[in-house]
Amino acid sequence: MTKARNRWPRPRDGENSAAAPDSGQVNQVELDECLRACAVHSGKLVAGLDRRRIELAEKLRQLLAIQAMAQNPAAVPAASSATALIRRATKGAAGPGEALGGELLDALLAVGSKALECGYDDELRLALLISDTVLTRRKNSRAGWRLRARTLEAIGDEAATIEAYERYLALTDDDGFGVAPKIAGMRAGGRRQEELLRLLERECPEAAKYSAGPATDVWAEGLALHARGEWAQAEARLVGALLAMERSESPVQDLQETVSQYLDLRISADGGEAAGLREIITLYAEQRRNRMRGPVADPTFGGVDWISLGEFRNQIAGKSICLIANSQRVGRSSLGREIDAYDLVVRFNSYKIDATATGSRTDIHATIHKHGFNWDQPVTTRLVFGGVSGDWKHSLRNRLVPGAQKYLGDESLRWPLRNIGKVGSDVWSSIPTSGFNMLWLLDFLDVSPTLDLIGFDFYESGAYRLQEAMRMPITSVHEYTSEKAWVMERAQSVSDMRISLR
Repeated sequence: MTKARNRWPRPRDGENSAAAPDSGQVNQVELDECLRACAVHSGKLVAGLDRRRIELAEKLRQLLAIQAMAQNPAAVPAASSATALIRRATKGAAGPGEALGGELLDALLAVGSKALECGYDDELRLALLISDTVLTRRKNSRAGWRLRARTLEAIGDEAATIEAYERYLALTDDDGFGVAPKIAGMRAGGRRQEELLRLLERECPEAAKYSAGPATDVWAEGLALHARGEWAQAEARLVGALLAMERSESPVQDLQETVSQYLDLRISADGGEAAGLREIITLYAEQRRNRMRGPVADPTFGGVDWISLGEFRNQIAGKSICLIANSQRVGRSSLGREIDAYDLVVRFNSYKIDATATGSRTDIHATIHKHGFNWDQPVTTRLVFGGVSGDWKHSLRNRLVPGAQKYLGDESLRWPLRNIGKVGSDVWSSIPTSGFNMLWLLDFLDVSPTLDLIGFDFYESGAYRLQEAMRMPITSVHEYTSEKAWVMERAQSVSDMRISLR
């Protein structure tokens, strides 16, 4: 039986449950309580070595600085120390009636997301507390429900995860994060898990007498009997422990891992020849696969034509190209007709269409693999970027919409700067944006007589994108200053709205 990782245990019968959060319902948490918890947690992260916790500490510092500035703007010097910020947040946090403003909300959600990335018990508690705080003040916050769902998923509470994701879906028209297939996968995985456990229960009726005991103790007894070669007695206890875990609603990840260990033990005991083993393994594989990626309606990608680097070069050769930024500068413009006059229009990630300002046509959609915004919008060519091949393939399988693109970039176009240009992190340390990967690729191929960037101010004017994506923070993993410098070094002409590289 594996020890639970990155989640807290449910209290045993008779134990005080006050210390364990009830993940099945939103707890009412006031802003001052949450900010005090953030301040205390910030103090715990001083001099930490874990990169994720260092990044969390920075997000916490920014949150506390925003709160301190909101309370007393004149009292917060530009170089305030972390200790001073913690002291201010702890002593003078927001009162129960204070509104959760946009800047503070964004900072709070950024802390929650970064805490979730850490994955440790304390950080998962903090992420859940933050989601409860946001939903206490804003019960219809899409970002709050999504943070809550992601945190519950990490904890392993699948029923509560599905409920939170459904609340999120009910509040949005753009499922850019692929929540619907995730829910479908969880439900399908849960059904296969139920079938697997009922099959084990029928195969080993003796297990019932052990299913009421503490799962960890029963599992240990089974391991000891297996070590002595007494498989029949061992199996009854091992299966009984699995049933006990189901009864106590153990985290999904723990149950999956324990079933995996049971299968290894059973195969070693009888050589994998026992009746029913194939069916058990099939059910185990199906529940894991469904939970990982959801049901796949069309595994052939809708008959899409894959294109390589050379084929993409031929597709764009001799054509005028404009790349449209997702910036407020574009959103406030009236360049729609000029944009549509180019031979090829390239847009990025969660772009938003307003024909007067942005133009109406999209020929090439360049997007990171991590979300699915606009993947359902018809385009001629879709290039999906991603640094890790396995994650990239997983996203294509999950998110690609059959028929929404005629051509799809293959592995040769997956990560242009790194894989084609061989530009390593020693030369370009930050993760390149989708826009920069695309621009670098077009500049590298050098077959377009016109290569214009429209509205690229590197988010100085703010983001202009689909409403559901507007709450996404402008991530700190990219280095916009370096990308801007690269562009300006190659610019042939520059105006307020247009940078021409050819």
